[in-house]
Amino acid sequence: MDTANHSNAPALTADAVGPSRQARRGRGAISNRVGRYEPEARERVADGWSPEGDEPRLATTVLRDASRTIITYNTSPDLPFDRSINPYKGCEHGCSYCFARPTHAFLGLSPGLDFETKLFYKPDAALLLEKELRHPGYRCQTIAMGTNTDPYQPIERNHQVTRSILKVLNAFNHPLGMVTKSHLVTRDIDILAAMAARGLVKVVLSVTTLDGDLARRMEPRAAAPHLRLKAIRALSENGIPVGVMVAPIVPALNEPELEAILAAAREAGASEAGYILLRMPLEIKDLFREWLQENFPDRADRVIAKMREMRGGRDYDATFGLRMTGTGPVAQLIRQRFRRSTRQLGFNDAALRVDTSQFRPPPAAGDQLSLL
Repeated sequence: MDTANHSNAPALTADAVGPSRQARRGRGAISNRVGRYEPEARERVADGWSPEGDEPRLATTVLRDASRTIITYNTSPDLPFDRSINPYKGCEHGCSYCFARPTHAFLGLSPGLDFETKLFYKPDAALLLEKELRHPGYRCQTIAMGTNTDPYQPIERNHQVTRSILKVLNAFNHPLGMVTKSHLVTRDIDILAAMAARGLVKVVLSVTTLDGDLARRMEPRAAAPHLRLKAIRALSENGIPVGVMVAPIVPALNEPELEAILAAAREAGASEAGYILLRMPLEIKDLFREWLQENFPDRADRVIAKMREMRGGRDYDATFGLRMTGTGPVAQLIRQRFRRSTRQLGFNDAALRVDTSQFRPPPAAGDQLSLL
């Protein structure tokens, strides 16, 4: 049953629970906490009438997104790009820690289970992109993909929005930087290799852990670690510049694997590396705590204590320049370990840059051809 928690009503007790384990099997979030903009909070409460096994598994629903623009611009000093494209809203990978979860609150949905089960795709993405790239005032800079939700999440197999975007970028000689957790990126090696031959693309694989069991818990529908390494190798062998991102680093969970992940990625062909410390903005702080308590109750308090130590005693510090790497002795040690390991392995000897000078809109249907 549902109970409403209005601002003047008592908070739900500790008996409040999300869907049963059986219902959310293969999902990352434990509950479906409402977003921060909702006037009331609702949580399922176990009433004892329904047996554990009777609840159906949570299904994925996919709806059309009616966005009228496709390129999103930012002015963040922490980011090496000023524009990005997100083919999808929500992400079926279900990563328990995903910093993009709070964006579902803008849709009136939960950053919890809704984020990974109620997805939106942008069927007109390629047409919108072509229109924006042809605008007379457009000035070319690298477009980033995979900075919010994964462009190669499972629904990409059928909808192919990401592939349609790649075709446009390739035709316009437009540079691209991409981050993904999915082996599905290798499907598009034909386009990516053609762009790489002109210095127009680099791809970064996010590798959180080499432990298959931990990966299944943290990122239930993302590619297994060995498949991500296999994708790095395939991209590298096809001449596509590829890097690795160890993200997020969670102390006492995947943090001990830092050096091993970097070594495995380097052996597979990655030449650039980076890392990001776990971020817990907005609803994430409660969602990640729930996940920790269910999956790692023996170390949950230790993980949170270490995270707070790296965030000045808070759950999160959004200060530019600090939010990705944290502060304090623990954060400094992680930074030193990363720098030593990347230096020893030969990472980052040369930056993987893409070329912005080749951008040219191709002739559109009905255009008069140039006589030059």
